[in-house]
Amino acid sequence: MTYPKPAVAVDLALITVFEGKLHCLLMRRHDAETVGGDWAIPGGYVHIEEAIEATARRVLRDKVGMSDVYLEQLFTYGAPARDPRERVISVTHFALVAADQLDQVTAEIEDLVLAEIRTDWDGETGGIASAIHPDAGTLTLAFDHAFILGDVVKRLRGKLDYTNVALELLPALFTLRQVQEVYEAILGKQLTKPAFRRKLLDRKSIKPTGKHETGSAFRPAELYTRI
Repeated sequence: MTYPKPAVAVDLALITVFEGKLHCLLMRRHDAETVGGDWAIPGGYVHIEEAIEATARRVLRDKVGMSDVYLEQLFTYGAPARDPRERVISVTHFALVAADQLDQVTAEIEDLVLAEIRTDWDGETGGIASAIHPDAGTLTLAFDHAFILGDVVKRLRGKLDYTNVALELLPALFTLRQVQEVYEAILGKQLTKPAFRRKLLDRKSIKPTGKHETGSAFRPAELYTRI
């Protein structure tokens, strides 16, 4: 075949809730002048013999050092100029990871950081997202990753009403307070506690364990787990 062939890549948006805010794992780019930003979500090219999902798992393993996480395909991004180096189509995925796992990853790998994701739009309006680091402020994102992070937020908000995807961001045992914090972080707004808990329990996606949290200065809350 004589016609030009675009490259195909897989990018991974690893999402967590940290200190009540939605965060994403970002990797430092050492070619910022070329790709348009100092930071990007981890990614890699699809090998000729690989399936897309195999590439996603390889990137997750090789660049982040993780394997067993919730992974879902988000969208395929193919704007001709999205990568200034060459024509690259990205099959982007997002992964939902507990905060303690990503905290360990950033401690072990120097070029990885956790950044807060912020949007200036409500609900599922959609648009770009910003990445904020507590020490460096607003980070410059390479490629079209500001749009990708915005799409991740939009997708997560849309899935809250008909899936239990938010529970993937929680440890094995959790309190109802922690579940509400995850929902509020994704939605970017506060929820009324009685109404939220009633709706959550009516869905029958979690169950009480009979155990209670320890080390709390207040009355220990009951711990729940996924059904």
